[in-house]
Amino acid sequence: MEIPETDSEDEMAPGWEERCTADGLVFYAHHSSRTTQWHHPRTNKRKRVTGELPFGWERQITEEGKVFFVDHINHKTTYTDPRLAFAVEESKSLRDLRQRFDCSTTGIQVLHGRDLTGQVAIVTGANCGIGYETARSLAYHGCTVVFACRDLRKAEETIAHLKKQRPSSSCHAFQVDLSSLTSVRMFAHTFSVRFDRCDILVLNAGVFGLPHTLTEDGLETTFQVNHLSHFYLTLLLQPLLVRSVPSRVVFVSCEAHRFSALDTENISEELLSPSHKSTFTSIMAYCNSKLCNVLTALEMQRRFGEQGINFYAVHPGNAVSTYLTRHWWVYRLLFALIRPFTKSLQQACATCVYCAASVDISRYGGIYVNNCVPCLPSQASLNSVLSNRLWVISLSMIEHVLGRRAFNMQPLSDSSEQGLNSEELCVMGKMLFTLM
Repeated sequence: MEIPETDSEDEMAPGWEERCTADGLVFYAHHSSRTTQWHHPRTNKRKRVTGELPFGWERQITEEGKVFFVDHINHKTTYTDPRLAFAVEESKSLRDLRQRFDCSTTGIQVLHGRDLTGQVAIVTGANCGIGYETARSLAYHGCTVVFACRDLRKAEETIAHLKKQRPSSSCHAFQVDLSSLTSVRMFAHTFSVRFDRCDILVLNAGVFGLPHTLTEDGLETTFQVNHLSHFYLTLLLQPLLVRSVPSRVVFVSCEAHRFSALDTENISEELLSPSHKSTFTSIMAYCNSKLCNVLTALEMQRRFGEQGINFYAVHPGNAVSTYLTRHWWVYRLLFALIRPFTKSLQQACATCVYCAASVDISRYGGIYVNNCVPCLPSQASLNSVLSNRLWVISLSMIEHVLGRRAFNMQPLSDSSEQGLNSEELCVMGKMLFTLM
């Protein structure tokens, strides 16, 4: 058996050189034999470079007609196409996808070589923690990011801090209170007036460790904030997501979804949103809401995937020290003790960023991702009967609070600047109820 000279899968044998055609195909040339081939000499796989240059790079031509590339951020010049460093292997299926990142990867590293200029992203809960690092990573690579936060003042302060680090970043603070379905509806309207597209939707905001409390809509807070409001927001923005295809929606779930007690026999409005303290357990409410995230991501892929939207559910990391533990000092102490052994916030956001913008996974949707690797979620989350029942219950709960106007934004579209036209809004309203 011939032993390779290197343990690097990308490194080629002596004499071979990687080159790129004008349309982005990678080929390999051998100096001595003067032969070329389309497949990697060691892995026998084909590669293709992305159409965009890395963020900050520009293609220029000399007076003699030679092409060269300028890195305006690091002030470097080269005759080698920088896209070669970020060529992506062509995969035939999800199982054939090569793992390039792991638990130590940061969000900034995932986006290395990407240019997201022209894309618009929404990140809920972006004023702190994993949400902030996700938004910062996207903004650093040219994406216009909307910070969807309950506290508008904190969101604006966070953006001001980010702009000190990267003045050219394009960030906007919009208010949304996930404990109010009316607030979610108003946010969707405000966003659609301001922007005519939504390429990336990261549903990151959440609560954990809350005692039994009811929102202004009369629903249990953990369930509404972690699941129902994000579910509602995604449906309201669905026409914009279709307009921006290929677009992506990322539900930030958790491995805790594996400990949920939901099944096809017991799922009900009362179990999802207990009205009485006696039937409520804080940790179980959190686990149930995280299972709802995975169920919703997979169900939306089945319903909307053919329209060009990909949906993902992700686990950011175990016991990451974030603002999520703010509601009980015991959780704050526990998370502080184990903080040296868990991911940093930049590492924790990597899986969210990977699903939101990585070229590797752009062809695949409806999956659960952990440590930037697609993996199997719990058996319950794969149950299409359970996900369909959750879908019907969720729509019923929203309609119970807001009435049938919940999915009819027509009264809000009087302005000529409205991002959604009346035809799209009408189609959305009909679609949501016919899919029940």
